[in-house]
Amino acid sequence: MSRRPVFSPARRHPALRATAAAVALSAALLTAGCGSSGDGADVPKAAASTAEGFPVTVDNCGVRTTYDKAPARVVTIHQHPAELMLSLGLKDRMVGTAFPDSAVLPELKEDYEAIPELSEKEPSFENVLEAEPDLVYGGYSSAFAENEGRSRKAFADAGIDTHLNREYCGEKEVTMEDTYAEIRTIGKIFGVSDRAEKLVSDLEGRVTEAAEAVEAEPEVPVFVYDSGDKAPFTAGGKSLGTELIALAGGRNVFADLDDVFGDASWEQVVERRPEVIAVYDYAGSGSVEQKKEFLLSQPALADVPAVKNERFVVLPLTATLVGIRSAYAVEDLARGLHPASFR
Repeated sequence: MSRRPVFSPARRHPALRATAAAVALSAALLTAGCGSSGDGADVPKAAASTAEGFPVTVDNCGVRTTYDKAPARVVTIHQHPAELMLSLGLKDRMVGTAFPDSAVLPELKEDYEAIPELSEKEPSFENVLEAEPDLVYGGYSSAFAENEGRSRKAFADAGIDTHLNREYCGEKEVTMEDTYAEIRTIGKIFGVSDRAEKLVSDLEGRVTEAAEAVEAEPEVPVFVYDSGDKAPFTAGGKSLGTELIALAGGRNVFADLDDVFGDASWEQVVERRPEVIAVYDYAGSGSVEQKKEFLLSQPALADVPAVKNERFVVLPLTATLVGIRSAYAVEDLARGLHPASFR
């Protein structure tokens, strides 16, 4: 991992070296008038009229937040929210990132590495407060884990707004429309809806081009291998991965699994005879080579067409989530499933 700037307590305001309670109070004072989790009734009307297009109210996973102006100091927890913000040209609003789980897109790498990294995993509540954010944007629900002291209520009590990637609201099947809606929502929060629309248009064009290139090709059965040895942990029918595979000219052989992710059995993998295996790549799950070696070494899988022909497509996990990478994943999958269509 490249060297990233880190926060040094000596460089922060003296008040931030006090107790956690004092930190919370300081954060609350800093964010006064910048939006609050609620109906925004406690914000002076004069403040609400200072920014064109505001106030903006967003309902997000059961939390209603009114922004009276665009957030100015944002901490992102997990990589895909950070990449989305950078793609909208919001680097100057970002004061900290946390939990990178794959290589950053090359075009975003320089900007991403210029932002202080708070933690290699989810940061502590106090660690986040030290960055003095007015908004914390989480990618997975674990960003706001109550048992680790990072609940959305805890941040609200400290005067800090929160936003959770819509994929983890737990309401329904996830589709590409959720990706586009998430981009538009972030654009609205930051007053850059024009940039959001342009980004959505660019990503829709990328998806359409890849899908049209393979639309006449026969459907390829695909098994998603996330991890697992005794039982395969795979993408179910409610996952975005299932739609990405379909757009790329394939069919998830575990689309009947009524969940985003879940355990299957190796016997089912053998019975469903996938022709391609999509290997999800992310930190902490074993390397791609280790996963391939495991699959190729299992006698029970020897006659599975994907294993027999060693047909694998590797996808960063971040590319299968609600974020800008999902459009790239459609193209990568399409090339892997139907290589002749791209020669």
